[in-house]
Amino acid sequence: MAVSERRGLGRGSPAEWGQRLLLLLLLGGCSGRIHRLALTGEKRADIQLNSFGFYTNGSLEVELSLLRLGLREAEEKSLLVGFSLSRVRSGRVHTYSTRDFQDCPLQKNSSSFLVLFLINTKDLQVQVRKYGEQKTLFIFPGLLPEAPSKPGLPKPQATVPRKVDGGGTSAASKPKSTPAVIQGPSGKDKDLVLGLSHLNNSYNFSFHVVIGSQAEEGQYSLNFHNCNNSVPGKEHPFDITVMIREKNPDGFLSAAEMPLFKLYMVMSACFLAAGIFWVSILCRNTYSVFKIHWLMAGLAFTKSISLLFHSINYYFINSQGHPIEGLAIMYYIAHLLKGALLFITIALIGSGWAFIKYVLSDKEKKVFGIVIPMQVLANVAYIVIESREEGASDYVLWKEILFLVDLICCGAILFPVVWSIRHLQDASGTDGKVAVNLAKLKLFRHYYVMVICYIYFTRIIAILLQVAVPFQWQWLYQLLVEGSTLAFFVLTGYKFQPTGNNPYLQLPQEDEEDVQMEQVMTDSGFREGLSKVNKTASGRELL
Repeated sequence: MAVSERRGLGRGSPAEWGQRLLLLLLLGGCSGRIHRLALTGEKRADIQLNSFGFYTNGSLEVELSLLRLGLREAEEKSLLVGFSLSRVRSGRVHTYSTRDFQDCPLQKNSSSFLVLFLINTKDLQVQVRKYGEQKTLFIFPGLLPEAPSKPGLPKPQATVPRKVDGGGTSAASKPKSTPAVIQGPSGKDKDLVLGLSHLNNSYNFSFHVVIGSQAEEGQYSLNFHNCNNSVPGKEHPFDITVMIREKNPDGFLSAAEMPLFKLYMVMSACFLAAGIFWVSILCRNTYSVFKIHWLMAGLAFTKSISLLFHSINYYFINSQGHPIEGLAIMYYIAHLLKGALLFITIALIGSGWAFIKYVLSDKEKKVFGIVIPMQVLANVAYIVIESREEGASDYVLWKEILFLVDLICCGAILFPVVWSIRHLQDASGTDGKVAVNLAKLKLFRHYYVMVICYIYFTRIIAILLQVAVPFQWQWLYQLLVEGSTLAFFVLTGYKFQPTGNNPYLQLPQEDEEDVQMEQVMTDSGFREGLSKVNKTASGRELL
């Protein structure tokens, strides 16, 4: 289980930064769908703990093992503290960052789906209030019994617990140390009351929720609220430790994540097949191969390995609630290499390196000086996001950093392509080079459109799709991203394949620099007795 504390990377020497990055890798290997969040000195009024897509018979278990408010006993009795469980729209998580400080989520009435767990420190109880239609959403005190791990023992049946009526809960779902559920004055299920324990100046309780029917399926968001910290400048630090276990009938993955194991496995095989096919083309056209072609092959294989480890991680998360540490670290390493290789390869192809020139200009070197560090930062942000819980104080910050850095990288890689197009446009008027330069210009214009479409589909269209589709179809977002990436790889390979009829291989016998140099050397008499050197289509020199 991942433990997220209210700490940032902080300051330190480069060696300390390296150690912290390694620690983040290890933490990322431990994170899964069994979450443990520990916050100390927290001052936020609203903490978004987690979101999860539930099917019928799915369960949510919450154990608040420590809540220390840090106030006098008289002040604690008047606090507005508790949890809220709401069903949110697909692809969205409700945010409280812009709400009015006088608008407490624990005090509002709602006609839509909402469950409030109001912690009453005065009477040592937790009032459960339900809003909206929730006929088959069952709430019980305590946690679900652990499934037997020994192979000879029978497994508990996946049945929906009985609804609370009159006396309390069923014996299977009621721990001995947890007080029974008490009905409210109205005698309705909407007025449940859970027991709250007070020990060593801290409060604790636990409960679990079971999705009873298809009508209750959906994307749920769990939040913690301390409304007394809503007023700016009057926040009081508090400590909280909470464990969250989410599970569907088929495993620990959310409804949208269940198909990802097979999806990533299939896409890994596709990228592997594309890489093998690309290498076979390179082996058949040895004299037309440049270094950039082998870099493209390395990118395809790295992408395949990254997806393979990602698929295996999801398999273990679904079965155990967390991935294997070693495999998770291997995935992060492969993901880091893949991200760096992708943007470097796109920028090198766009600059025409090895295709139409062998030296990068100063402007292009500056682009690489921006893209490479930005990609390192983007991958660090991705690792932090994967290793941190949603409720961590710096989770949103790192998510915004990842979005901003990725946007900068996507914009930066377009500059070399634009510069190459302008260079070819200027050179197309030179005598003897019009046809060749126009062919190259058309090729790089097509590549520019391909890069734009790749960025558009994997960033903008994918996000719109994630918002539009139902919660159980959220995996179409990953399908669009990986499918667009595969199509971009295949089209790039087709446009820049090492064949003799490719426009970038159709070099003129004498380019502009050769003509100028020949004129200078002839006028000075320096070339007397020297033979002329021509370039072949592959760029190699022959006497």
